[in-house]
Amino acid sequence: MPSKANIVSTYALLVFIWATTPLAIVWSVSDLHLMWALVLRFFIALPLAIVLLLILKVKFPTDQNSWHSYLAGSFSLMGSQIFTYIATSYLSSGIIALMFGLAPIMAGLIGRFGFKQSLSRLQWLGMLIAVAGLAIICFGGENQHVNPIGIGLMLLSVFTYALSIFWVKKVNANIDPVAQATGSIFVSTVAAICIVPFIWQYAPTHIPNAKSLFALLYAVVMASLIAMFCYFKLVQNIQATTLSLTTVMTPMIALFIGAILNNESLSAMVFVGAFILLFGLFVYFYRDLQASRKLAHKIKSKP
Repeated sequence: MPSKANIVSTYALLVFIWATTPLAIVWSVSDLHLMWALVLRFFIALPLAIVLLLILKVKFPTDQNSWHSYLAGSFSLMGSQIFTYIATSYLSSGIIALMFGLAPIMAGLIGRFGFKQSLSRLQWLGMLIAVAGLAIICFGGENQHVNPIGIGLMLLSVFTYALSIFWVKKVNANIDPVAQATGSIFVSTVAAICIVPFIWQYAPTHIPNAKSLFALLYAVVMASLIAMFCYFKLVQNIQATTLSLTTVMTPMIALFIGAILNNESLSAMVFVGAFILLFGLFVYFYRDLQASRKLAHKIKSKP
């Protein structure tokens, strides 16, 4: 098992990558058509993922059930990201990150109404608080790159992402996480190829500027590959509730990164709404956090 320092550094790196990825997406479309930025991201990611698969000597299953799982996983990549990239025309990077913080709540709703999973009163309260915070952001961010159309697109993105998680679990294929990620990237790349004829007229006619090119490569290497390894490493070594707290931490960090590096000016009302939304997420996770603490205390108290 990795040392505590190793786990902490991995956790910090994952939070940093997820907090900076929305800004990387926004920068990547600054000198590229947004759909081409998305398509190129998968065109570059696929060969890198295959190389890593070969280096790590991970088996890549090709049976029908595995392909079903790859298809389900692709909805968290191409299926979700297509809405995110379109939303860059309407939202700042910080707000995009904040919207992704709603993923656990969206997953809770899908679990409740789609799979008959129960939710506690505290979780319902957390959802209501988060929605109230989202409403404040929408009404308090007028003329400040906070557009209701972008909010709607990000809700679709988060819904597709959360639905993909349930779909992959329902398929329940016995696949190594690295193989699952590679297969999902492959399916997403096939979908990207299908998009190309419709965006060919917007094909790049020059090499993108340094900022756009750097952001594109960052989204591929850091967000698509390194973050994947950090995530699965943490899944194997820490509790799920501890890992899920990244959704509370990353949005606020992303808001400050966007303000500092991209001059994203946001009103006080937007920050109030962001705080309320994040507080709602904390309330949503509160019971799980309490249970995790009790379990950790019991483990430590055993002789």
